Amino acid sequence: MYLEGVEIDWENEFNGVITVCDRQGLIVYMNQYSINQFKKYGGEKLIGTNLLDCHPEPSKSQLKQMLKDCSENMYTTEKDGVTKIVFQTPWRVSGEFRGIVEISFRLSPEMPNFKR
Repeated sequence: MYLEGVEIDWENEFNGVITVCDRQGLIVYMNQYSINQFKKYGGEKLIGTNLLDCHPEPSKSQLKQMLKDCSENMYTTEKDGVTKIVFQTPWRVSGEFRGIVEISFRLSPEMPNFKR
């Protein structure tokens, strides 16, 4: 839902990677951050290629399973001292499974954790 007359383009201003694939694993969308993040692998030219080819094992098998049984996955990863959270979740249109959305972004080392 959105306010009528208000243009919303949040995904290209989002400070993190948003990559979307269809049920076969074909990349159908990348936000600008994603395009920049994966520039050395082709950037925008990755759209139309298979996301499975971008993941080594065991990630590839995990993604195949997610596409098969419409499941989600979440984890953190660290590289060069930067910790990121990765959230992979099904996307649907009118309740029909259409593929997987992968969102990742940096976690601040000073990030507080509140128990409520």
